[in-house]
Amino acid sequence: MRPALPPSAGPPSDAHRAIEAVWRIESSRIIAVLTRMLRDVGVAEELAQDALVAALERWPADGLPENPAAWLMTVAKNRALDRLRQSRLHGEKKAELTLEVESQLQDAMPPQPDAGLDDDIGDDMLRLVFIACHPVLPTEARVALTLRLLGGLTTDEIARAFLAPETTIAQRIVRAKRTLSEARAPFEVPPADQLAARLASVLQVIYLIFNEGYAASAGDDWLRPALCEEALRLGRVLAELMPAASEVHGLVALMEIQSSRARARVDANGVPVLLLEQDRSRWDRLLIGRGLAALERAAQLGGAYGPYALQAAIAACHARALTPEETDWTRIAALYDALAQLMPSPVVELNRAVAFSMAFGPAAGLELADRLVALPALKNYHLLPSVRGDFLAKLGRLDEARIEFERAAALTRNNRERTLLLARARDCEQR
Repeated sequence: MRPALPPSAGPPSDAHRAIEAVWRIESSRIIAVLTRMLRDVGVAEELAQDALVAALERWPADGLPENPAAWLMTVAKNRALDRLRQSRLHGEKKAELTLEVESQLQDAMPPQPDAGLDDDIGDDMLRLVFIACHPVLPTEARVALTLRLLGGLTTDEIARAFLAPETTIAQRIVRAKRTLSEARAPFEVPPADQLAARLASVLQVIYLIFNEGYAASAGDDWLRPALCEEALRLGRVLAELMPAASEVHGLVALMEIQSSRARARVDANGVPVLLLEQDRSRWDRLLIGRGLAALERAAQLGGAYGPYALQAAIAACHARALTPEETDWTRIAALYDALAQLMPSPVVELNRAVAFSMAFGPAAGLELADRLVALPALKNYHLLPSVRGDFLAKLGRLDEARIEFERAAALTRNNRERTLLLARARDCEQR
């Protein structure tokens, strides 16, 4: 349990800020508990919001309670119990509902100072993770619902993070909750025979959130740190809930190590700085240490590395090198070979080409990249001409390189990246 916030005697704005902070931390726990009680994630979120409204009405006048989290949880559970009673009275449930209500009443009455903090909140949180990332939902809906339910982000915050209209995000969330209700998706950790596939969906959603923050796909900013931080927080929570899952630790390791470079990835003007040109003294050694420790935990759990642990092992090669020249590119190339066999994809092959160019020369990298040019999946992928341009420039084929950089600039939707690519094209003209 997190430390209780002290009572506030300050102005309402101070109370509102405190409520926002508590809500961001505790909302997912509250929604998880209510979803277990009501078996409906949409209604659970609605009643959790009711508890938030109650706090906004009472705390500015009365001051913060001694235990704000327990106060919110107790109010929310009482709302849920009222809803269950109403369902019984209106005949919406059969006899088993009476037993469920009485069981819930037995658990919740009389209220104690910590009545809201159930012993099985960890189990409820894990169930909420799996229902928010349920495969019945489209990927973009899983992302939005995860940020809403588990991140405590508002619809407006999610929309701004992904540069999407707020109405679009709101519709995704509404449709996602309706789909889960209509599909009667069970609020449970998947059975053993389905766990691996469902966990893959959860990890995919968390990494999609992280990647959008790490290399924004559109807009004026190269980085969106808030999304990286949220994904990393979700990954750490999942690692606590599933300590024996190797790939969870692999994903956390990957995000920790990649996050360590954030301060060095842009200059003072916000211009992107490529990996080999970054000031490594600005890399966060604490995050690197955490990432290497998570990777070690993944290794200790036995078996071969999964795709996230393999990518974390690649990131670790960079993290351990104090200078670019010390990077073990041969090992990185071998790790990409393993990743390509485990998770074949055009993007992995493109990254493999980069590793081969560093280990065995730009001609070797260009040979691999040229094989990808005709693939429909990479037709509009700006990093393919960007990578080819880099190889061609290193080989002295500057006119061809300039054309590739200009093509990449035309394809990217990120303004910072476009500026960088056009600068590289101009460099080719001047050499």
